[in-house]
Parts: sequence; C-alpha cells; structure tokens
Amino acid sequence: MLDWQQIDTVLLDMDGTLLDLHYDNHFWLTHLPRRYAETHGLSLAQAQAQLHDEIEARRGTLEWYCLSFWSRRLKLDIAGILREIEDRIALRPQARPFLQRLNALDKRLMLVTNAHRDGLEQKLEITGIDRWMHDIISSHDLGHAKESLEFWNALRQQVHFDPDRTLFVDDNQEVLAAARAYGIAHLLCIRQPDSRGPLRDITEFPAIHHFDEILAL
Repeated sequence: MLDWQQIDTVLLDMDGTLLDLHYDNHFWLTHLPRRYAETHGLSLAQAQAQLHDEIEARRGTLEWYCLSFWSRRLKLDIAGILREIEDRIALRPQARPFLQRLNALDKRLMLVTNAHRDGLEQKLEITGIDRWMHDIISSHDLGHAKESLEFWNALRQQVHFDPDRTLFVDDNQEVLAAARAYGIAHLLCIRQPDSRGPLRDITEFPAIHHFDEILAL
C-alpha cells in the first residue's frame, strides 16, 4: 500500500490512532455524564441529554477538544475527572513496535493531535510515546482544530515537512479530508479506533486495522 522510499515524515494522530479511543469514549459518554449528574443534581438521562447537545453543537471546533473550555462550561474539573479513569489509557495493538520500526527507518515522526495540553501530557506520562517523537504539536498551540485548513497552514509555518513526502495517519475522516485538501500526499485511516467499537467500513481513504498491514513489524 505504501512505498516507504517516498516518505520522509510521518504525522501521527494520538487518540484512536496510537491510543485506544475507548478511554475517551468511555469518559465522554459514560463517566462524565455520571459525575455531571452527581454534581448538578440531575438524573443520568438528563445529564446525558444536556451533555450530548452541548458537545455536538461544537463538534469539529477547537472548543470541542478544549478541557479548559469544558471545565468552565460544565463547572467541573475535567482534567481531574479524567484522572479518575486513567487506568483505561492504552496503546492500540502494534503501536509501540510501529513507532520503533519507523525510528529504525530514520523517518521523522510528529505527533499531531487535537488533544488539549492537559490531557496530552497525562497520556504521554502514562504511555511514554513521546520518546519516539521528533515533534509534538497540539492544535491548541496553533489556535485551530485539525479539521480546518488554517491548522495545516499554521503547522507548516511552525515545523518543516514536504507534503509530497509525508504520511498522515488519523481515525477522523474530516481531519483526513482537510489534510488532503492541504496537499498531504499519503493518507491512512484507522478502521477500529475504539477497541470495543465496530470495525468501520472506510471507503474515502486507504484504511488499515493494524500497523503490520503497512510495515513489517
């Protein structure tokens, strides 16, 4: 699927690509509604409905990913509540040997994530994936979510890479569409970002389940 001789730089998403998205899905869909209901004296159904409307209204924006915004909006310590279930943070299968192999091939690796810095630092602390990265970029540092062309323009100004010789791997098809519109030549989507979720049928982009489909590990 990939000619690695044509790739110098590998941009990697974090949640759902290198890390199991189960942690984030469980937090936003199950754990946070319970804590929100307890704090604000609501039933679980009421909390779920209110949070669903609030969150969906901001999908794809920087606010959607911003822990500070949600702490203010919901009057909760979101970063603290995330810590309550951090034992669920886990690498996706083959993520570690994939990163090690890319380093051995002398590829330049950059973690490019929409994760807020508080959540990002927590996950780096637990997983240690930063040891394999040459750069770590959060969309919050650049002021734009990865779904926007503004993000990709800002990223190119901050770090050097040749779009024609760059591979970008993500589980979010809207993000991949923005990267394609910007001109990233090699794109891959993850079929099963949540280990407890479905194996998705991806038709718009080349897609993989595990990393050994694109690189011998």
